[in-house]
Amino acid sequence: MSDDHTHVQEFFAARAAEWDARFPDDDPAYAAAVAELGLRKGNRVLDAGCGTGRALPPLREAVGPSGVVVGADLTPAMLEAAVRAGRDRAGQLLLTDVAALPLRSESLDAVFAAGLIAHLPNPAENLRELARVVRLGGTLGLFHPIGRAALAARQGRQITPDDLRAEDNLGPLLAGSGWRMTSYVDEDARFLALAVRQS
Repeated sequence: MSDDHTHVQEFFAARAAEWDARFPDDDPAYAAAVAELGLRKGNRVLDAGCGTGRALPPLREAVGPSGVVVGADLTPAMLEAAVRAGRDRAGQLLLTDVAALPLRSESLDAVFAAGLIAHLPNPAENLRELARVVRLGGTLGLFHPIGRAALAARQGRQITPDDLRAEDNLGPLLAGSGWRMTSYVDEDARFLALAVRQS
Protein backbone atom coordinates (compact mmCIF):
# COMPACT_ATOMS: atom_id res chain seq x y z
CA MET A 1 0.00 0.00 0.00
CA SER A 2 1.26 3.46 -0.82
CA ASP A 3 0.19 6.94 0.18
CA ASP A 4 2.36 8.40 -2.60
CA HIS A 5 0.46 8.75 -5.86
CA THR A 6 3.70 9.53 -7.71
CA HIS A 7 5.06 6.12 -6.70
CA VAL A 8 1.88 4.37 -7.89
CA GLN A 9 1.94 6.26 -11.19
CA GLU A 10 5.63 5.48 -11.74
CA PHE A 11 5.12 1.79 -10.91
CA PHE A 12 2.29 1.37 -13.43
CA ALA A 13 3.68 3.75 -16.06
CA ALA A 14 6.84 1.63 -16.28
CA ARG A 15 4.75 -1.51 -16.86
CA ALA A 16 1.82 -0.22 -18.91
CA ALA A 17 3.09 -1.08 -22.38
CA GLU A 18 3.57 -4.75 -21.60
CA TRP A 19 0.94 -5.18 -18.87
CA ASP A 20 -1.51 -7.20 -20.97
CA ALA A 21 1.28 -9.32 -22.46
CA ARG A 22 2.48 -10.23 -18.96
CA PHE A 23 -0.96 -11.63 -18.08
CA PRO A 24 -2.36 -12.83 -21.42
CA ASP A 25 -4.80 -15.38 -20.01
CA ASP A 26 -6.71 -13.13 -17.61
CA ASP A 27 -9.58 -12.01 -19.88
CA PRO A 28 -11.89 -14.97 -19.09
CA ALA A 29 -11.40 -14.36 -15.34
CA TYR A 30 -12.38 -10.70 -15.79
CA ALA A 31 -15.48 -11.68 -17.77
CA ALA A 32 -16.51 -14.25 -15.15
CA ALA A 33 -16.08 -11.73 -12.31
CA VAL A 34 -18.11 -9.08 -14.18
CA ALA A 35 -20.87 -11.65 -14.70
CA GLU A 36 -21.16 -12.02 -10.91
CA LEU A 37 -21.89 -8.31 -10.43
CA GLY A 38 -25.47 -8.93 -11.55
CA LEU A 39 -25.50 -5.98 -13.95
CA ARG A 40 -28.55 -5.33 -16.12
CA LYS A 41 -29.01 -3.63 -19.46
CA GLY A 42 -29.02 0.12 -18.98
CA ASN A 43 -26.99 0.06 -15.73
CA ARG A 44 -24.25 2.58 -15.01
CA VAL A 45 -20.92 1.11 -13.86
CA LEU A 46 -17.45 2.34 -12.97
CA ASP A 47 -14.24 0.36 -13.41
CA ALA A 48 -12.20 1.96 -10.61
CA GLY A 49 -8.47 1.75 -11.26
CA CYS A 50 -9.23 0.36 -14.71
CA GLY A 51 -5.61 0.13 -15.85
CA THR A 52 -5.49 -1.09 -19.44
CA GLY A 53 -9.26 -1.52 -19.44
CA ARG A 54 -9.53 -5.29 -19.46
CA ALA A 55 -12.89 -5.20 -17.67
CA LEU A 56 -14.41 -2.59 -19.97
CA PRO A 57 -15.57 -4.93 -22.80
CA PRO A 58 -17.36 -7.39 -20.48
CA LEU A 59 -18.85 -4.46 -18.54
CA ARG A 60 -20.16 -2.98 -21.80
CA GLU A 61 -21.57 -6.34 -22.82
CA ALA A 62 -23.35 -6.61 -19.46
CA VAL A 63 -24.97 -3.16 -19.54
CA GLY A 64 -25.58 -3.02 -23.28
CA PRO A 65 -25.59 0.03 -25.54
CA SER A 66 -28.04 1.89 -23.31
CA GLY A 67 -25.80 1.54 -20.25
CA VAL A 68 -22.91 3.70 -19.12
CA VAL A 69 -19.38 2.35 -18.62
CA VAL A 70 -16.65 4.56 -17.16
CA GLY A 71 -13.05 3.53 -16.60
CA ALA A 72 -11.05 5.65 -14.15
CA ASP A 73 -7.33 5.45 -13.57
CA LEU A 74 -4.59 7.60 -12.08
CA THR A 75 -1.87 6.64 -14.59
CA PRO A 76 -1.93 8.20 -18.07
CA ALA A 77 0.20 5.39 -19.56
CA MET A 78 -2.33 2.76 -18.49
CA LEU A 79 -5.18 4.68 -20.12
CA GLU A 80 -3.04 5.11 -23.25
CA ALA A 81 -2.58 1.32 -23.31
CA ALA A 82 -6.37 0.93 -23.00
CA VAL A 83 -6.83 3.18 -26.03
CA ARG A 84 -4.19 1.27 -28.04
CA ALA A 85 -6.08 -1.94 -27.23
CA GLY A 86 -9.32 -0.34 -28.47
CA ARG A 87 -11.01 -0.67 -25.10
CA ASP A 88 -11.98 3.01 -25.07
CA ARG A 89 -14.75 1.95 -27.48
CA ALA A 90 -16.35 0.02 -24.60
CA GLY A 91 -16.45 2.94 -22.15
CA GLN A 92 -15.43 6.48 -21.35
CA LEU A 93 -11.93 6.79 -19.87
CA LEU A 94 -11.21 9.27 -17.08
CA LEU A 95 -7.78 10.27 -15.83
CA THR A 96 -8.65 10.75 -12.18
CA ASP A 97 -7.99 9.64 -8.63
CA VAL A 98 -10.63 7.24 -7.34
CA ALA A 99 -10.24 9.01 -3.99
CA ALA A 100 -11.96 12.09 -5.48
CA LEU A 101 -14.21 11.02 -8.33
CA PRO A 102 -15.75 13.67 -10.59
CA LEU A 103 -19.09 11.86 -10.45
CA ARG A 104 -22.43 12.74 -8.86
CA SER A 105 -23.44 11.01 -5.65
CA GLU A 106 -25.54 7.87 -6.16
CA SER A 107 -25.12 8.13 -9.95
CA LEU A 108 -23.93 4.54 -10.49
CA ASP A 109 -25.35 1.05 -10.09
CA ALA A 110 -22.03 -0.69 -9.52
CA VAL A 111 -18.27 -0.37 -9.16
CA PHE A 112 -15.78 -2.98 -10.33
CA ALA A 113 -12.23 -2.74 -8.99
CA ALA A 114 -9.50 -5.14 -10.09
CA GLY A 115 -6.35 -5.13 -7.99
CA LEU A 116 -7.22 -1.70 -6.60
CA ILE A 117 -7.43 -2.10 -2.85
CA ALA A 118 -3.71 -2.72 -2.31
CA HIS A 119 -2.96 0.65 -3.92
CA LEU A 120 -5.44 2.78 -1.97
CA PRO A 121 -3.66 5.27 0.30
CA ASN A 122 -6.61 5.47 2.75
CA PRO A 123 -8.70 2.34 2.18
CA ALA A 124 -11.63 3.21 4.47
CA GLU A 125 -11.91 6.75 3.14
CA ASN A 126 -11.41 5.64 -0.47
CA LEU A 127 -14.04 2.90 -0.19
CA ARG A 128 -16.41 5.54 1.23
CA GLU A 129 -15.80 7.61 -1.91
CA LEU A 130 -16.72 4.60 -4.05
CA ALA A 131 -19.84 4.17 -1.90
CA ARG A 132 -20.74 7.84 -2.41
CA VAL A 133 -21.12 7.42 -6.16
CA VAL A 134 -23.21 4.21 -5.96
CA ARG A 135 -26.94 4.12 -5.28
CA LEU A 136 -28.31 2.30 -2.25
CA GLY A 137 -28.41 -1.40 -3.04
CA GLY A 138 -25.75 -1.02 -5.72
CA THR A 139 -22.83 -3.40 -5.96
CA LEU A 140 -19.07 -3.35 -5.44
CA GLY A 141 -16.83 -6.07 -6.84
CA LEU A 142 -13.23 -6.27 -5.58
CA PHE A 143 -11.42 -8.61 -7.94
CA HIS A 144 -8.03 -10.07 -8.71
CA PRO A 145 -7.43 -12.75 -11.36
CA ILE A 146 -5.49 -14.86 -8.87
CA GLY A 147 -6.01 -15.42 -5.15
CA ARG A 148 -4.04 -13.93 -2.29
CA ALA A 149 -1.75 -16.94 -1.75
CA ALA A 150 -0.95 -17.29 -5.46
CA LEU A 151 -0.27 -13.56 -5.74
CA ALA A 152 2.01 -13.59 -2.70
CA ALA A 153 3.93 -16.54 -4.15
CA ARG A 154 4.27 -14.74 -7.49
CA GLN A 155 5.69 -11.71 -5.67
CA GLY A 156 7.99 -13.83 -3.49
CA ARG A 157 6.38 -12.85 -0.21
CA GLN A 158 4.18 -14.31 2.53
CA ILE A 159 0.59 -13.33 3.30
CA THR A 160 0.57 -11.22 6.46
CA PRO A 161 -2.23 -11.02 9.04
CA ASP A 162 -2.80 -7.35 8.20
CA ASP A 163 -3.59 -8.09 4.51
CA LEU A 164 -6.63 -5.92 3.73
CA ARG A 165 -7.99 -8.62 1.43
CA ALA A 166 -8.22 -11.22 4.20
CA GLU A 167 -11.89 -11.93 4.88
CA ASP A 168 -11.62 -11.03 8.57
CA ASN A 169 -10.11 -7.65 7.66
CA LEU A 170 -12.10 -6.84 4.55
CA GLY A 171 -15.57 -7.43 6.00
CA PRO A 172 -15.21 -4.84 8.79
CA LEU A 173 -13.38 -2.42 6.47
CA LEU A 174 -16.27 -2.54 4.01
CA ALA A 175 -18.87 -2.30 6.78
CA GLY A 176 -17.23 0.86 8.08
CA SER A 177 -17.18 2.36 4.58
CA GLY A 178 -20.83 2.06 3.56
CA TRP A 179 -20.79 -1.51 2.21
CA ARG A 180 -21.97 -4.94 3.38
CA MET A 181 -19.94 -7.88 2.08
CA THR A 182 -22.24 -10.48 0.55
CA SER A 183 -19.75 -12.96 -0.88
CA TYR A 184 -16.05 -13.77 -0.58
CA VAL A 185 -13.97 -16.11 -2.73
CA ASP A 186 -10.20 -16.46 -2.35
CA GLU A 187 -8.84 -19.38 -4.32
CA ASP A 188 -5.76 -19.85 -6.47
CA ALA A 189 -7.60 -19.00 -9.69
CA ARG A 190 -9.28 -15.80 -8.45
CA PHE A 191 -10.14 -13.41 -5.69
CA LEU A 192 -13.61 -11.85 -5.69
CA ALA A 193 -15.38 -10.05 -2.85
CA LEU A 194 -18.83 -8.66 -3.53
CA ALA A 195 -20.56 -6.04 -1.42
CA VAL A 196 -23.82 -4.09 -1.44
CA ARG A 197 -24.11 -0.34 -0.82
CA GLN A 198 -25.73 0.35 2.55
CA SER A 199 -27.28 3.53 3.93
